[in-house]
Amino acid sequence: MPTDCISYQTSGYFSKLMQDYLDQKSELQALYNNFPTLENFEKQIAEKAANFDNNNRIPLVETLKKQYQHIEISDSTKQNIELLGLQNTYTITTGHQLNLFSGPLYFLYKIISTINITKELKLRYPSNNFVPVYWMATEDHDFEEINYFNFKGKKFRWNKESAGPVGRLSTEGLAEFFEIYSKELGSSTNASVLKKVFEEAYLKHENLADATRFLANSLFANYGLVILDADDANLKQAFIPYIKEELLEQRSFKAVQETIDQLKEYSVQVNPREINLFYIEDDLRERIIFENDKYLVNNTKISFSTDEILKLLESNPEKFSPNVIMRPLYQEIILPNLCYIGGGGEIAYWLELKSFFEAVNITFPMLLVRNSVVLSTEKQAKKADNLGLSWADLFTKPEHLINAITHKLSAFPIDLTPQKEILEKQFEYLYELAQQTDKSFTGAVKAQEVKQKKGLDNLEKRLLKAQKRKLDNELQRVTDLQFELFPNQSLQERHTNFSEFYLEKGEQLIPLLIQKLKPLETNFNIITI
Repeated sequence: MPTDCISYQTSGYFSKLMQDYLDQKSELQALYNNFPTLENFEKQIAEKAANFDNNNRIPLVETLKKQYQHIEISDSTKQNIELLGLQNTYTITTGHQLNLFSGPLYFLYKIISTINITKELKLRYPSNNFVPVYWMATEDHDFEEINYFNFKGKKFRWNKESAGPVGRLSTEGLAEFFEIYSKELGSSTNASVLKKVFEEAYLKHENLADATRFLANSLFANYGLVILDADDANLKQAFIPYIKEELLEQRSFKAVQETIDQLKEYSVQVNPREINLFYIEDDLRERIIFENDKYLVNNTKISFSTDEILKLLESNPEKFSPNVIMRPLYQEIILPNLCYIGGGGEIAYWLELKSFFEAVNITFPMLLVRNSVVLSTEKQAKKADNLGLSWADLFTKPEHLINAITHKLSAFPIDLTPQKEILEKQFEYLYELAQQTDKSFTGAVKAQEVKQKKGLDNLEKRLLKAQKRKLDNELQRVTDLQFELFPNQSLQERHTNFSEFYLEKGEQLIPLLIQKLKPLETNFNIITI
């Protein structure tokens, strides 16, 4: 293939907002702090050091040790947890839902981006320590988004009733799921490894948070990844003042709404509510609403007076859960974090939040778009070469690609532009003639011009269609290859589970990705395995 990357901006898969952010357009610069370059981290470190409450490191380290006590961890992860207690240690954080068996491939790319940038930062700023953190979205409650994954064109779904935060959800019932999935994996050495990892993660842990921690640790422990479940009363102690302010003043709604007004030309990712908090129990996660001087838990009969809800907050902060607007603030309060790494949609909603962070005097992190990847087998790469396709071609929308290839393979020009130019000259003469005679003749000329131009346009379309039929075999090979690499006309990384490629590459898969991906380069990577 001619190239192994394509820029995010030209890939066709990034929104205008993300393209303008990556291009550092001046109209967006008020919405972020320091743009993610290696040089800019120096300023970010200084800002975070001056504004972070180092007392929050103590419960952070305590909580992490408690959460890791029942799984075996690497020396590098153990060391990173200890380092978080030191004032010269900072985190780089990514977050992700608790998708079954990691969900789509970009789960890996997020974490690898996070690991790789900590390595670059340590080389550039050796007097500081940098820890990669995976923030598990244990307090989310949309089970339908995470209860499946795609493997070899099939959807494997975990059918289960769910309510409340997904991290607390029991893994009961996954033994039957595993039996079906394991048959599809086959009996190779790599298949046996995948079966063992799935079994140990989901059949030997009682809830989805513990299972996901085990899985992520199995894949990335050797790289010092620290996995955090922030659904924790100890951690939420530091968040109490901000929850209280949200309940009483609704400051986030006012600040974020003002920012949204500045983003009118873009599609807004999330809209704030008056109170951006949930009330949670094991089987309940519902919005908190303020009506008629009472705090109500939506879709329940639970209600509190102001005094009652503030008393509950002090005694049980774990019953309050931040939504998508408040969660980033919670993260930046409990972590000595410099940078958040996420996909385009995530970065888009973070760009709505800077004014809110300023209003509560918390340092806004750098925002880095995660690595994006298309994985290609050697057979697919060779097929593309034989078809004369570049990666720019394959990123093109299917209809445009087929049209372009039809023009390319056709033995004669399909474009009737020369004939249209001849027609234009003929009608120029007729219009000159019309000026010398009755005006009604001009109308007749105009009608005939429209008719004949439309006729040529139709002939051109029919010619293209005829050539597509004639070149059907070649075009089908192009379509098949593009569908393999972009399943369902979408990005592979948002569709396919890592296990499909682990069968091919085994334990070499993650080291290969670690080696190839460069988080500060804004390129869509194409990696042949």
